[in-house]
Amino acid sequence: MLLDEIARPDDVRRQNRRLVLGAMRRHGLVSRTDIVAHTGLSPSTISAITTALIAEGIIGENRDSDPAETRRGRPQIALALNPQIATIATVELALNLIHAVLIDYTGQVISEQFLRISTLEATTDELIAAICSMLDELIENSPQSAGPLLHISMGVQGVTDAASSTMLWSPITPDTNIGFGDALSRHYGVEVAVTNDCNMIAEALRWTAPQTYAEDFAAILLSHGIGMGLYLKGKPFVGAYSSASEFGHMLHVPNGALCRCGRQGCIEAYASDYAILRCIAGEDEKTQPIQDVDAAKFNEVADIARARDGKERAAFAKAGQAIGSGLRSLFSLIDPVPVALVGPGAGVFDLLEKDLRAIISGTSGWGATENLDIRCYPDEHPLILQGCMMTSLIHLDTQIFAPGDMPVKRAISA
Repeated sequence: MLLDEIARPDDVRRQNRRLVLGAMRRHGLVSRTDIVAHTGLSPSTISAITTALIAEGIIGENRDSDPAETRRGRPQIALALNPQIATIATVELALNLIHAVLIDYTGQVISEQFLRISTLEATTDELIAAICSMLDELIENSPQSAGPLLHISMGVQGVTDAASSTMLWSPITPDTNIGFGDALSRHYGVEVAVTNDCNMIAEALRWTAPQTYAEDFAAILLSHGIGMGLYLKGKPFVGAYSSASEFGHMLHVPNGALCRCGRQGCIEAYASDYAILRCIAGEDEKTQPIQDVDAAKFNEVADIARARDGKERAAFAKAGQAIGSGLRSLFSLIDPVPVALVGPGAGVFDLLEKDLRAIISGTSGWGATENLDIRCYPDEHPLILQGCMMTSLIHLDTQIFAPGDMPVKRAISA
């Protein structure tokens, strides 16, 4: 029976350790008493778990710091994660950009590297070689105190498989079915997660603002492409075979404007930065989308739209209508949920909001859309980094540092 499986002692121990490590990640330097309060576990359970974690080198005591200076009575001994027990690597692959980062077990950045590369012209082998070269250099130059590399998490602009190892399709490269996970795993001898960048944004929001983004919410990336990370009942929504949640490629207008994906009428073909500039320029809707948009140019037309009525304002209004149409369809399926708008499009929400909300309010029975919780985050890159980081750290907490598993000390290099 499922209940029997859930109640197995090993499963309970894993879950309790995960709760303890999760509390330490969220709250930093904490005492055992603090962990009891944060987790709801008994003092004896916390004592047993923390004793084991200390013995395994995963956490340590800091007797020079008091996490509760105002407490009376016996001083509390602070506990902290051990930064030297493990290292993780994150990789963001976006249009013409690779961002690689080494991070310690506490979530602190050790080092990072950016590379501008023409992703539309690079072959699969060249992309993999570039990523490995960057990681090799970061690892080689990492401090001697750095822990062993134990996991890699990669966020990509595109559709990934449900197994989180392959990029099935992406607008940033002509190649398909790229096995980044298998290639990096062979090179470094660790598990690798390859996930859609919007899913990583959603994961990051769950950690940065859990009071808002917990059980049900949508994170929509508004940039050169339009994507979505969706959480339902506290779990990321993925398809049976792929990362799914392709919000930008939902149909908006049958036989409408040309999208980068090659189809017509997608939300992205009206709401992305290239679509807005195409509309302002008066080009035919079937004109091939430009591959890269100058951020300064996009900000310039946004300022014009704010200053006066005209074609610029009309283009942003059309974009707001497309996004609102997509959200209306989404809410018809799952009911309204909090929405995070992320990326350059979030920086022009003032130009989109009126038309976006007007489209959503056309659905009867929902009441006033001003109560719909929409928050904006104009820079997507820190969220993608944090989402990848948390994916790897949670993997360590739940899979690598499980009860009875002692981390193997080894050099960080492959």
